[in-house]
Amino acid sequence: MRAVVQRVSRAEVRVSGRVVGKIARGFVALLGVAGGDSEADAAYLVDRIVGMRVFADEAGKMNLSLAQAEGALLVVSQFTLLADTNSGRRPSFTKAAAPEEARRLYEHFLSLARTRDVKVETGEFGAMMDVELVNDGPVTIILDSREK
Repeated sequence: MRAVVQRVSRAEVRVSGRVVGKIARGFVALLGVAGGDSEADAAYLVDRIVGMRVFADEAGKMNLSLAQAEGALLVVSQFTLLADTNSGRRPSFTKAAAPEEARRLYEHFLSLARTRDVKVETGEFGAMMDVELVNDGPVTIILDSREK
C-alpha cells in the first residue's frame, strides 16, 4: 500500500462539481492499494500517517502529530500510485489491486483512521475527482507499507 501525504492548509474533493470531502489544516493522503496488500498494510500506514510529526510546535519546529495539531485527514483513493513506467510510454497498472479488493482495503484504512483522534474526510472510491489543495510548506512525504 502506498500513500503520498501532503500537509495542507486546506483541501477539498469534488465529484461532478459536488464537494464530497473538505478539510482545513491537516493531511491529504492519496492512497493506492497494491495486489497482495492486507489489513496489516492499512494499519501500518494509518499509524505512520496519524503519528507523523510534521506540524509546527510553539517553537516553530516540525514536532507535532496530526492529532496534536488538531488537524484533519482527507483520504483519496488513487490507483495510479501503483503505475509501472519502466517500459514504453503508457503506464501499466497491473501492480494495483483489483477494484473489489482495493475498495475493501481502502474502507478498512478509513475505518482504522476513524478510530484515531482525528477528523476523517474522503473522496469517492472509483470516481473521477477534482482534488484542490494548498500544500503547506510544501511538505510532501511518500510512504510505502512494503518498505517498512
